[in-house]
Amino acid sequence: MFRAAFVLALIIAAGSAHAQVPPPCGGSVFEDRNGDGRRNAGEPGLPGVRVSDGVEIATTGRDGRFTLPAATGRAWFVIKPAGFAAPRRVDGLPLFSVEARSATASAGRERAGDAYSPCPSFALSRAQGRGRGLDVLVFSDPQPKSLVDVGYYLRDIVEPLVRKDGTPAADLGLTLGDIVGDDLSLYPQVTAATMRLRAPWLHVAGNHDVDAAASRDEDALDTFHAQFGPDTFAWEESQADFVLLDDVVSRPGMKPAYIGGLRDDQFAFLGHYLPTHDPHRLLVIAVHIPLFPDGGETFRPADRERLFALLKDVPHVLVLSGHGHVQRHVDHDAGTGWHGATALHEFNVGAACGAYWSGVKDAEGIPDSTMADGTPNGTARLHVGADGAYTLAWQPARITADAGPLTRAMRLHAPAVLRRGAYPAWGIYANVWMGLRDERVEYRVDGGDWQPMKRIEQADPWMLAENARDDASPALRGYDRSPEAQVSTHLWRGALPTSLAAGQHRVEVRAFDPWQGEQHADTAYRLEAASP
Repeated sequence: MFRAAFVLALIIAAGSAHAQVPPPCGGSVFEDRNGDGRRNAGEPGLPGVRVSDGVEIATTGRDGRFTLPAATGRAWFVIKPAGFAAPRRVDGLPLFSVEARSATASAGRERAGDAYSPCPSFALSRAQGRGRGLDVLVFSDPQPKSLVDVGYYLRDIVEPLVRKDGTPAADLGLTLGDIVGDDLSLYPQVTAATMRLRAPWLHVAGNHDVDAAASRDEDALDTFHAQFGPDTFAWEESQADFVLLDDVVSRPGMKPAYIGGLRDDQFAFLGHYLPTHDPHRLLVIAVHIPLFPDGGETFRPADRERLFALLKDVPHVLVLSGHGHVQRHVDHDAGTGWHGATALHEFNVGAACGAYWSGVKDAEGIPDSTMADGTPNGTARLHVGADGAYTLAWQPARITADAGPLTRAMRLHAPAVLRRGAYPAWGIYANVWMGLRDERVEYRVDGGDWQPMKRIEQADPWMLAENARDDASPALRGYDRSPEAQVSTHLWRGALPTSLAAGQHRVEVRAFDPWQGEQHADTAYRLEAASP
């Protein structure tokens, strides 16, 4: 009797457990030939396309069908393949995902009554081939705190990049987090501004994009998900594959309130995706918090080592990060846990808002907002060619689309006047915004021989002078004053000669940018005769 009851209990328990497992989710990916986002007669399924729930990855069969676990609460997304375009939402953002709880309302769902209707179907259209490389606009930290700041973002960053002929400003756009400055109600306004650039735009979540009321990390990005879609996904172009990762681990009630790191589900997704990555393409890892130690371990070392182990054998990798409101390049090696065949390059992109929309306003009412390391606010451009080759450039704010990214590459700082014959203890400083640690930077005076400048790690004198002007002013010079100067990682110095004739002297500086070639700037100083 006891044995029979025990067996019956096991059967009931097994049936109950089985009932709690959601059935597999089946959907399809199809070619949207008329662009309406719905599958119509004559629109075939697309084979060989990958779809994911953020952990598992399924590949569509010959009929375009796929099956994934119906994991409650996870978003499903299509990994947009090279050669195809995703449809656009009403607000202009690409439609490539659907929340699990609203999957049946997908804009691209199959006909009503289809056996697969509880799960999403994704529409893709064929994209025109590019004879050139891939042009990517990279924004980081627009971070408006108010509608006033959204106006700065629109006028300072977006509008100068809008092309007069109405074509997209780039083939693809990325924003590396801190899309807003804690006020998540500004998402629609920021999106409307960004979409004026007409490029398909992808977003990473930042620490200022979390829900203030969230009591745990799992709920911290609910508003972000509703506005932008999944926080971890892949997107592919012919020249590069992009993996965007939320690397902000929220810790409500703790200090600090967040730390850089990755979740187990993200590692699982990477483990499934990376073996499918085309090794001839560049792999771009886009995150918000930098992977390198930044005055302390801002990214969990164990997570960095785990990520690096997954990336070790990928031949062409570029990491793009934001968060710091300064600009720098870091080559990861064994010291940070990287053991690949060559150094791993991380470009820590400067902020679109610069120093949080601070500083003295110009004639157009826009704050200067130079960052603490002396880099002007602006945007980055990534150009990807064949076989993983890429170039990078920094485009200061309000450099127009027609002018290109190379109009300004550095800022020079020198004294206006020196005493003729004085000990040559004063220098010309070049803040080369995209400068690498081993970059060749030279200067010459009055057309003489070129002399090497020395890379130094200290605060930019121009920024220190701006701090001094703020200190000395009896009234506020702007809504928020410029930030305190911090050490710059891209500053060079050369001593100014004082033995030349009295009068004005021209100083030229050239920097040999490995991506954009030789860059030039010039300034002048004056020598005066003086008596004790």
